[in-house]
Amino acid sequence: MTDIEYLVEEQESGGRIDVFLSGKLEDLSRSHIQKLLKDGLVLINDSPCRPNYKVKPGDRIEIGIPEPEIPDIRPENIPLSILYEDEDVLVVDKPKGMVVHPSNGHYEGTLVNAVLYHCRDNLSGINGVLRPGIVHRIDMNTTGALLVCKNDFAHQNLAEQLKNHTIKRRYRALVCGNLKEDTGVIHAPIGRHPVDRKKMAVNHKNGKDAVTHYQVLERFGNYTYIECRLETGRTHQIRVHMSSIGHPLLGDDVYGSGKSPFSLQGQTLHAMILGFVHPRTGEYIEVEAPLPEYFEKVLRVLRKQLPEFT
Repeated sequence: MTDIEYLVEEQESGGRIDVFLSGKLEDLSRSHIQKLLKDGLVLINDSPCRPNYKVKPGDRIEIGIPEPEIPDIRPENIPLSILYEDEDVLVVDKPKGMVVHPSNGHYEGTLVNAVLYHCRDNLSGINGVLRPGIVHRIDMNTTGALLVCKNDFAHQNLAEQLKNHTIKRRYRALVCGNLKEDTGVIHAPIGRHPVDRKKMAVNHKNGKDAVTHYQVLERFGNYTYIECRLETGRTHQIRVHMSSIGHPLLGDDVYGSGKSPFSLQGQTLHAMILGFVHPRTGEYIEVEAPLPEYFEKVLRVLRKQLPEFT
């Protein structure tokens, strides 16, 4: 059981308890929060809370979150494209369509299943059974460089680098429309969408600070090829930020229309460059994941090197 406690501040009062908790517990769905309320696992000032209760200044809220039942995660002999490896860290080039770590509905075929097989017992256990060795993540339909830790020493060091924004991350993306400026910075907080809890959004009330830098590499009229540099690593950050300024990623079926003439599987986004200080040697390591073929093919079409996309 995980116990969490909040104290309601003046500016937070007046809203329903489930709405309040949805803004605080970003990893939990509204239905999960309502079940916690129904099961009596949310207390207001030491008393069980009604689902329609409206929070007041000074309310002390205690939430008990039961530990999830964790299935056995099996190692699977799934080929990995390895960009760098030593006794402490592994950097892989994740393909499109692969989920990083197991979750509801995805307990097989994930990157974790693959690295469990590749590394055997040499993985950090800090994030538990479902996320061994995983210090950061990229979306299922995003490709590119992903860092995996083989021991807790490496994990703790690299997690601190990630927290301090010293890990270098450069992404390549194709966005819809023609960006007016050659460079730009999007500084807008990201949190759960206020209506659709499966999505993220620019959320000034309950979001966390997020900063994305972009630079135009090529223009194609209706599309723009850009490089993005992350200062922070919020969920769906590039996708949310680019959509928020009217330039969603090409193929993004969550934050854009998803429609394109290229028969894409999700957003056109690639984690190309990953740089970090090696946790044991102190040496700076930088790896580059080449653009996947589908991305190169779209670029060739846009550059008029192919008569049509087939």
